[in-house]
Amino acid sequence: HVQLVESGGGSVQAGGSLRVSCAASGSDFDPDYMVVAWFRQATGKDREAVAAIYTPGDNAFSADSVKGRFTISQESANNTVYLQMDSLEPDDTATYYCAATRGPLPVRWVFEEGRYAYWGQGTQVTVS
Repeated sequence: HVQLVESGGGSVQAGGSLRVSCAASGSDFDPDYMVVAWFRQATGKDREAVAAIYTPGDNAFSADSVKGRFTISQESANNTVYLQMDSLEPDDTATYYCAATRGPLPVRWVFEEGRYAYWGQGTQVTVS
């Protein structure tokens, strides 16, 4: 089993920054062989992928909608994955979910939510 706990959401004005965190734990979490991703879902819209990263290391990917503004990273020492969000826009308003799955996962699948076995409860980000 893997537990994912998100934190760091909140409200910010357009142009501002936020960092959300995803702390992973559990007997099935292998920090040397996981893929962790961030998805988001705005009210009335489908859930969409934001960014993904292979652990360990820095092999990371960002969706076109956030490229150049959002950065995914990890801190292996405490099994935490971060999403740094800069230049936030009102369209970034959504509930942000952390998801994880054990590798291997081909790169072409990292943005497919059905590939992820474990999900956090979500954290709200509001940009006004």
